[in-house]
Amino acid sequence: MIGATPAFNIFKTLAMKILVKIYAIIIATVCVTTTVSAQQTTKQAKAAAKATAVKGKIDAQTYTFNAEYALPMHGGQKYLTSDYDLRITKDSVIAYLPYFGRVYMTAPVTPEENGIMFTSTKFSYKVAPKKKGGWIITITPANVKYVAKLMLDVSPNGSASLSATSNYRDEITFTGSMKE
Repeated sequence: MIGATPAFNIFKTLAMKILVKIYAIIIATVCVTTTVSAQQTTKQAKAAAKATAVKGKIDAQTYTFNAEYALPMHGGQKYLTSDYDLRITKDSVIAYLPYFGRVYMTAPVTPEENGIMFTSTKFSYKVAPKKKGGWIITITPANVKYVAKLMLDVSPNGSASLSATSNYRDEITFTGSMKE
């Protein structure tokens, strides 16, 4: 520019530097916002996919509940160090779970009667959706001496709680998750 003073040139240079910094801040803000939004969308998509997978297993009646903790009616929560589970298929229910609590009738005679251990091919299976997501599954095995009903409370992310009730024993609850 002809006739521009040195002060004007300094001002013009400072203004350009400030504009460049403002544009860099705007671009960085847009990039961060887009990345955070994409991450939230990815997490939501993963959660939806997990819920769909869990729902599919429940509907197909082919899944395994892995027990991690036992909570008897009397006493504290117990961490289970061995593999205990409840396996559900269309034609059978197989339980391999420990029992901690009071027995009201005759004492167990065999090791199988000491825990909640049975295989049943005759049982009723009912699924009810929960209001805020998840499912309540009620399993009533026939001809099983120490188990009257099993109630499995499953959340959409696959974590679950299993309550076992009996006419001869205190109720016991297990917490764990659906097996992948």
